Amino acid sequence: MSDDSFIREVNEELRQDQAKALWTRYAPLIIGAAVAIVAVTASWVGYEYWTQSRANASGDRFSAALDLAEEGQHDEALAAFEALEADGYGAYPVLARLRAATVLAQKGELDAAVAEFDAVAADSSVPASIRDMARLRAGYIMVDNGTYDDVASRVEVLTADSSSLRHAAREALALAAWREGRAADALTLFEQIVDDDAAPRNTRQRSEVMVELIRGTGTGS
Repeated sequence: MSDDSFIREVNEELRQDQAKALWTRYAPLIIGAAVAIVAVTASWVGYEYWTQSRANASGDRFSAALDLAEEGQHDEALAAFEALEADGYGAYPVLARLRAATVLAQKGELDAAVAEFDAVAADSSVPASIRDMARLRAGYIMVDNGTYDDVASRVEVLTADSSSLRHAAREALALAAWREGRAADALTLFEQIVDDDAAPRNTRQRSEVMVELIRGTGTGS
């Protein structure tokens, strides 16, 4: 055997001995880490499945309650929405509150509907976008069932140029002003909608009609 071959064999033996020693020393840590990774992965997959299952179940219940409302079974729909509000998952409890308020309005229980929308709007735990929608819904009910101040107290904050709901809020406020004989205020609000390129076409068309009507009566100056 040559010297080179002998040296290679010795080196190989040394490497094997070192590998065995390292494995003996660190095997528990390596195996433990592997087991931990598997456990965490399994737990995460299980949690994802659990949350998705709960969300799906709440979504199915919400859809069923909507069907009841559309069929005119208002009391049954309200009971379903109230149950979902109590034990639903994710965003469904707050959506159930909004839909329950809508059903109350459909039943003609306008005071109760406005109270529920106001409660959602005042709930700091609810996302801001949903709170704003609740303000707007309450405001629209008050257009025909309250005063200009009732509407303004709910939607005026939404009429700012930075608000995504400004067109609907301005329309509600303008209608309340027109209904109360405040033609100049109504004209200003309707013109803001007409001049806003981002306003939805239907909202702008309605506003154009109202602008022409107010100007035609000569009451908006």
